[in-house]
Amino acid sequence: MKILEAVKQNEKQLIEDLQGLLRIDSTLVENLDNPKAPFGEGIKKSLDYVLDLGSKFGFKVKNIDNLAGHIEFGEGEDIIGILCHIDVVPAVGKWTYHPYSATINDGKIYARGAIDDKGPTISSLYALKVIKDLGLKLNKRVRLIIGTDEETKWRCMDAYFKSEEMPTLGFSPDANFPVIYGEKGIMSIDLISYKSNDLEFKSGVRYNVVPDEAIANVNVDLNEAFNKYLSDNNFEGDTSSGLKLYGTSAHAMQPEKGVNAAINLCKFLSEHIDNNVVKFVSEKLDDTRFKTMNLDFSDPEMKDLTVNVAIVEIDKSSGKIGLNLRYPTNWDKEGFLRELKKQASFYALDIKVVSDQTPHYVSPDDDLVKTLHNAYIHYTNDTTTKCITIGGGTYARALKKGVAFGSMFPGREDVVHQVDEHIFIEDLIKATSIYVKAIHDLGK
Repeated sequence: MKILEAVKQNEKQLIEDLQGLLRIDSTLVENLDNPKAPFGEGIKKSLDYVLDLGSKFGFKVKNIDNLAGHIEFGEGEDIIGILCHIDVVPAVGKWTYHPYSATINDGKIYARGAIDDKGPTISSLYALKVIKDLGLKLNKRVRLIIGTDEETKWRCMDAYFKSEEMPTLGFSPDANFPVIYGEKGIMSIDLISYKSNDLEFKSGVRYNVVPDEAIANVNVDLNEAFNKYLSDNNFEGDTSSGLKLYGTSAHAMQPEKGVNAAINLCKFLSEHIDNNVVKFVSEKLDDTRFKTMNLDFSDPEMKDLTVNVAIVEIDKSSGKIGLNLRYPTNWDKEGFLRELKKQASFYALDIKVVSDQTPHYVSPDDDLVKTLHNAYIHYTNDTTTKCITIGGGTYARALKKGVAFGSMFPGREDVVHQVDEHIFIEDLIKATSIYVKAIHDLGK
């Protein structure tokens, strides 16, 4: 119980330190010509903020070219890696509270990044502080590794591991409890059109987010028909500056949890105009499992292949559909790409694989998984919730041996990448206690 008591003694300062971090807008603003802030001033400020806290707590800290950093504690040859990130996706949509206010209400802290991944980052840092304060012995070094480009291209991890040691094992507190021992592959694909167009269309900001807004400008008056479409389908939208339709954002690993504004606007437009990009989205991409295209696939352990129609852009001379796939093991990737290319060609679309990360897997019987699971059980008494695989991608796959571990608890609403993202304060305290025990047990 002394661990939980020590965490609770730190609760007030932990919350204040987390609020300070959450009040920094750390959305990517790429400026690679500026080595002092290559991903933007907000990300640089956030990285410095966490490293300064680590230094204040008496840990060794290191900044790697303003792209990543680490906070180190303990002794030994082996390293336990805890991989977090302080960048966030854009705070789009209609929030109850300002997304960078870190408002506390009803036991929750509301902010972009609260659960993904600033809350878990500060929780992990305070876990190290409690271990140090209690004098718990570690026979391994622990490194809290802080990334700055997790939501986009992972360039931070590429830079970090060019100069720094690979941890012996570790975890990323950037998913769910109890333990995530497997992660689907992640592939982004662009479908490109070079045809001229009589409309402009814009939807989506990131491949890993379901777009919650789409707008089109057409050369015919469709306002009356569009307003009827909105009413008939209970959609929100307006015609003040084009045809604008609102949806609901969600993480691309679970696209069915969102309402895709791009797809729904394309469905309307396809009934009124002839455009190859619009028709392909409407006719071929109207579900999240590729069933319409007869390209669906499922694996017994990692479950379904999923697709998020993340970006749709059309201008006078070209068009693009950006897809984000989450794919399980044993999937025939090459066969899928051949068939996708064939079906896309009928709509005068070319395909381009933008990025591809293969699936990541650690056996659920591995000691790493068992040790972390036992730490979770110790503070929750939850012996029924099973360790799982997910469609998300965490820094666990940057490790030779790593898993995702928290910090979202079973039964909580998944608000990652969504409006009104938040973290429960009681969950923050419980997760910190779990991380203290997990790190101590791994470090024995």
